[in-house]
Amino acid sequence: MSDDDGEVGREELIEYLRATFALTPLHKLLGIRMVTTDEPGTVVVEMPVRPEAFNGSGNLHGGAIATLVDVAAGSCAARASNFEPGKNTLVTADLHVRYLGRPKGDVVRAEARVMRAGRQLTVVEVRVMDPLDNVIAFADFSAMVVPRREPLLPSHAGDVREPDL
Repeated sequence: MSDDDGEVGREELIEYLRATFALTPLHKLLGIRMVTTDEPGTVVVEMPVRPEAFNGSGNLHGGAIATLVDVAAGSCAARASNFEPGKNTLVTADLHVRYLGRPKGDVVRAEARVMRAGRQLTVVEVRVMDPLDNVIAFADFSAMVVPRREPLLPSHAGDVREPDL
């Protein structure tokens, strides 16, 4: 998945990121999907507001929102870093989510934007918005690229196509 300069091709990486969404059970459960990656340094990811993502009081669970943020920010950081699927792993170093309100509508979207991509640390900000463009959560995120680690489940050890974000 490298171009002539040894860097991961942009389109190939985007396709890899899209494919990981389909392979990750939690993303499937929550209905998370990548919407767009057209603008450099940004990623937009959506999640439907549905019972699988509700808490005990019938509202959108903060953990579901945090997962949406982590997925959007991680995908954004992967594009801005030296992440190469199968060669290394992108790990969340820090995640802070500030919850601001409930969504009005049946979908929420996380708009992730790279703030700084350094040699070791990539910092991303994320706004989670409802269909009326109300900001329901704001987050900052940082990630590091580290050597590939063995999966927790031995059954996944040999398949480099499995998600590694």
